Amino acid sequence: MNKLPQDDLYESRSLIAGGQGIDNRKVIHLRKRIAQEFRHQLALGVPNDEEEKALRKLSAQIKAKKLVVKLFLKHSLHAKLYLVHRHDTHSPTVGFLGSSNLTLSGLSYQGELNVDVLDHDACGKLQQWFDDRWSDHWCIDISEELAALIDESWARETQPPPYYIYLKIAYHLSQEARAGLSEYKIPRDIDVQLFEFQKAAVQIAAHHVNRRGGVLIGDVVGLGKTLVGATLARILQEDFFLETLIICPKNLVSMWQDYVDRYRLLAKVLSISRVQNELPDLRRYRVVLIDESHNLRNREGKRYRAIQEYIAINECRCILLSATPYNKTYLDLSAQLRLFVPEDKDLGLRPEGLLAEIGGELEFIRRHQAAVRSLRAFELSEHADDWRDLMKLYMVRRTRSFIQANYTKTEEQLPLEKEWQNHPPRQYLEFPDGRRAYFPERKPQTVKFHSEEEGSPYATLYSEEVVEAINSLSLPRYGLGNYAVSTQRRKLTPSEEQQLKGLSRAGKRLMGFSRTNLYKRLESGGPAFIQSLDRHILRNYISLYAI
Repeated sequence: MNKLPQDDLYESRSLIAGGQGIDNRKVIHLRKRIAQEFRHQLALGVPNDEEEKALRKLSAQIKAKKLVVKLFLKHSLHAKLYLVHRHDTHSPTVGFLGSSNLTLSGLSYQGELNVDVLDHDACGKLQQWFDDRWSDHWCIDISEELAALIDESWARETQPPPYYIYLKIAYHLSQEARAGLSEYKIPRDIDVQLFEFQKAAVQIAAHHVNRRGGVLIGDVVGLGKTLVGATLARILQEDFFLETLIICPKNLVSMWQDYVDRYRLLAKVLSISRVQNELPDLRRYRVVLIDESHNLRNREGKRYRAIQEYIAINECRCILLSATPYNKTYLDLSAQLRLFVPEDKDLGLRPEGLLAEIGGELEFIRRHQAAVRSLRAFELSEHADDWRDLMKLYMVRRTRSFIQANYTKTEEQLPLEKEWQNHPPRQYLEFPDGRRAYFPERKPQTVKFHSEEEGSPYATLYSEEVVEAINSLSLPRYGLGNYAVSTQRRKLTPSEEQQLKGLSRAGKRLMGFSRTNLYKRLESGGPAFIQSLDRHILRNYISLYAI
């Protein structure tokens, strides 16, 4: 009976007189659409025992052929006719005509006008009218579809196995990842160089960038974050015609310039040490890629503010690369997100752990005067689950164990080879050209040696003479409390006494820490130790000059 508004408009403006008519293809389409609408209706509201019982009874009556439901498709049918047959010689059939639809609103809520028909002749004509449409070629029986929908819904007789519930949850949780894998295509010249796990990272990251304005690629060391970041910049370049500004540490500038040339990126590489001087006057780049983004944890730093202002002014999309995005506190993560996420932006989720702890959303607003779905709200939470939920929206991170469990192949065990019988099959990743990259087997072993042998360099390293030489270093820059001027001639204020005590306590700790570091440098090798000494002496000269 019902038509979508666009269907009515289409038919009224059609150049073909008499409309589109009906055929088997359209019947199949309408049949599926009706079934989809019923399925959607079953999913609305909170199920209860009474409705579950009623739906199961309905399914049983349909299966027993006590109830038959047909869909009349020949033309629009707006009539409402209810025929009641009963064992009564005077009025065996009663008809009801009126405005009430066979719907929830038509039967329960709206004040409709209806009239009963008791005349034998009139009821016979109404029966004939009904039978003509019931038996029409384009009146389709949909009883089985309705019963199947009920049996597949929450009202089914037997509950689904827990594994199916798990699959459904996984399906919904992976919605964004699946969207990224299907929406974005990697350029062919780069695609042949990537492993499957790297392709997945690029496509999922592209979805995050285009939906939320940025992504943090946090794969552990050695999984190819640089290649993933470059490929993502290339996708944004080809699909959206965006140029990229690459900000990286000074020692990585040449490496990134090589990637720019190799993958034909329209990009500029800028050392992070130059951002304060160059960003204010730099032309607009719509994508900003920041390598080693964990260096931008201090929101008060001049470099941080320069980059944040450039991103905000130019409305840039961000690609952050870091193997160690989290160092000491969760604020390390939020500092990086704040580069492209405004503090008051509605993130679509709340820190549920924090809200449960303090007593709900109203109490949170009363205490903190902040939007509960904002980055600021998450910064007030110390619950790991809250931060996991947040970072799912912005981070792509895989570990070696994850790659090994999901993307590797296992070599076939060699038969009849005794030397292989005690070794499990090795796992490997396969390059497009067929070459294999094996995962190393990490087996810790104890290596013993005699450190007291005469003439041994290691024995000399641990000799009392070396230890005493390092312990005897004065390290005046760290032990400032040892050089306080005598205060016998005047009385110190409480604040000055506190400062001197603080210098004394901190000095002992810093001097011990510095000596330990020097000893570690010596253990690393002579050149490293000499380099540390040179730097230490240079800093002493700078301190003396400053004084």
